[in-house]
Parts: sequence; C-alpha cells; structure tokens
Amino acid sequence: MPEISRFLGIVIAMYYREHAPPHFHASYRELEIRVNIQTGEIMTGRFPPRARQVVLEWLELYREELLEDWELAQKRKPLKKIEPLE
Repeated sequence: MPEISRFLGIVIAMYYREHAPPHFHASYRELEIRVNIQTGEIMTGRFPPRARQVVLEWLELYREELLEDWELAQKRKPLKKIEPLE
C-alpha cells in the first residue's frame, strides 16, 4: 500500500487498481478508515472524532492532488507524495 502522506500519527495511503468511487485509506494506531475523496464520506471503519476531523481537514486542502493520485493508481503509476497537515 503506497503511503502518500503522514501527519500526527495518521498514515494516508492508496492501493493500486481499487474499485470506484475514488478513495484513500487512513490508519491511526490500530484503526483504519476508507474515505471517499469527492464527498468526504467515511466509507468503512472508524476513527476517534479528532483524528477523523484532521483527516477531513486535510482532504479539503488536497482533494485535487488526491484525485490525481487516484488516476495514477488506476494506471499503476507511481503516486505523488502529498504535503502533511501542519
């Protein structure tokens, strides 16, 4: 699973050739969520409220870059790193 960002103990990753809708995986400690890039919906999993909020704030800042990485992943091309939330 290619890691595309890491901040505040949260790892953001995207798998190659995954099914639609465009989404990414976020892990925090032993927990993982899948997040719809376009809507911000938590598709599966659970996070503590603050960690979930941080991920959604990051998504708002980098939605376009995430969609670009989604397209690259569908083509099995190297993904670009995305800035962490500061």
